Formats: sequence, structure tokens, C-alpha cells
Amino acid sequence: MRKKITVLALGAVLFALCFSAEAQQSKKIPRIGFVSGSPGPDVQGFQHGLRELGYVEGKNILVEYRYYEGVTERSPSLVTELVQFKVDILVVSQLAAIRAAKQLTRTIPIVMVTTADPVAIGLIDSLARPGGNVTGITLLTRELNGKRLELLKEMIPTISRVGVLMPDTVAAGIRFKEYEASARAVKIALQSLKIKNQNPDFDSLFQTAAKEGVSALTIVRSGLLIGNRKQIADLAIKNRLPSMSELGDMVEAGALASYSTNEGESFRRAAVFVDKILKGIKAADLPVEQPTKFEFVINLKTAKQIGLAIPPHVLARADKIIR
Repeated sequence: MRKKITVLALGAVLFALCFSAEAQQSKKIPRIGFVSGSPGPDVQGFQHGLRELGYVEGKNILVEYRYYEGVTERSPSLVTELVQFKVDILVVSQLAAIRAAKQLTRTIPIVMVTTADPVAIGLIDSLARPGGNVTGITLLTRELNGKRLELLKEMIPTISRVGVLMPDTVAAGIRFKEYEASARAVKIALQSLKIKNQNPDFDSLFQTAAKEGVSALTIVRSGLLIGNRKQIADLAIKNRLPSMSELGDMVEAGALASYSTNEGESFRRAAVFVDKILKGIKAADLPVEQPTKFEFVINLKTAKQIGLAIPPHVLARADKIIR
């Protein structure tokens, strides 16, 4: 009798252990697909946001990173790969990647971080109620065009012709027209400086800028230019051209200045969206956020290298100065 009870008890313990093991195996670790140009402030910000929320990569969350390395045409194929991989959530920032994600899936939630107006281009129904499976953050990059040119003019009052450095794409052409409207307000003439994605020749581009009488640059935010930021900054310094960027990361590489949202902070907020979706909130019900804080960054080291004395009142307005 005692032997029978012992066997039954042992069986019960083994059953409990097996049940516990199966329960642990059935608890799926969420897998996130992250598409970006290259590892940088966006990745660092996202990872920081995850850690703040208690996520540890490899333990209670998995992140599949894919980088298009300046070749924006690759981003849709990277999204396709992640969709086929059946990730639980997609985090994307490049417009072609966002559109590809929206076309490829209506079930995987998409957290975007975009420079575009997501309502105007049909990504979402409204900021308050996005609808569908897309939500996230809009960076208001285009809305800051006028402010960038205004600050550039304050730093260099004598400038009259500004070159807009951008990739040779249809989207970039639209951006140039947006800059033209802002340029008229501050009485600055613009020169289009387009660079091809395949085998970009930045040396020739700067030669063109010199021939056209360009006295300063504004650098459009794009994967191609971000991926070549050091070369662009070095050439701008070599040609003694002040440069205003749409991205603070460019200033870290040697551009003169930038006026933008904080890239790392925006992607930290993207992690908050991921957390909410994992906890059961639908993307359609998560309002798209707009930034409320913008950063004016000046690289004083670059200013000295190109022989530019920035007025004290402009320096006083900078949120960050690189010396």
C-alpha cells in the first residue's frame, strides 16, 4: 500500500514538472523587427527605451535588426524578410519601408518613426485615431524647413544662395519644393544638389556647388546622406561651406549645425508603443505622437575650421554646442 502511494506521489510530481515545463515553453518570447539605415542614435534610443520598460534582449524580448546601409531601395526587401519571419511587431522609419510594411501586412502592428505627414500621404486615418495597423511618431521634419533656413541666415547674414543636398529621388524633389516656399520668406535663393544612390560622387557635387555660387548647404535627412555623413561633413569643411542638417547625427560627424527633434528620444518613445501593443492595445487605438521639443545643435569646432564666427546671440540659443 505504501509503495503504491509512493508511486502515485512520484507520478504526480513528474506530471507537475512536465506541465510546468510545457507552460514555460508555450510562453512565447515576442519578436520585434527593426529596420534602419545603420546602427546609430535610433537603435540606441530604442534599446534604451526597452531597458527602461524592463525588457532584456535575448531573455524576454527578441529584436531582429535589419540595415539598408544607405541604399534606401533595399528597405522594402528587408521588411518583406521580417514579415515572412512572422515578427510580432515592425518598427520602421524610412518611408519606403513603412509603405512596404503597410502593403505587405494588415495583421502585424507597425510602429513608424517618420519625417512625413502620415495623414497627408495616407498611412493613417488621423493622428488621434490612426485606424488600421500603423501608429507611432511623426518627427515634423518638413515643418522645420523655415526655421533651419532662418537659423542659417542668422549664423551667416551674408548668405544669398543655399544648396539643398539631397538624393536624386522623386520624394527629394518634393522636399526641394517645400524648402523653396520657406526660402522665399527669408529671401534666400536655393540650388538643387542631387546625388545618385548608386556610386554617389560627392566630390563632383561640391564642385557643382562652387560653380553655382552656393555659399551654404542644407542637408536633407535621408539614408544615403546619413550613411555618408562623415565624407559630406569633411567635404563641406574642405570647401569652407557652412552646413545646416535635418539631423543632429550629422553635426556629430562634422556638419556645422542642425535643428531637429532628438532622434534617440523619438525611438525611445517607439519602444513605449511596442510595450503598449505587447500588452494588448491595438495599433489602431494608439494616437500618433508629435514631438514637442526641438534641439538646435552647433559644432563650434567646425565653425573655427571654416573660419566662421557665429554671433554670440545665436550661440546663446543653442541647446548643445560641440567644441
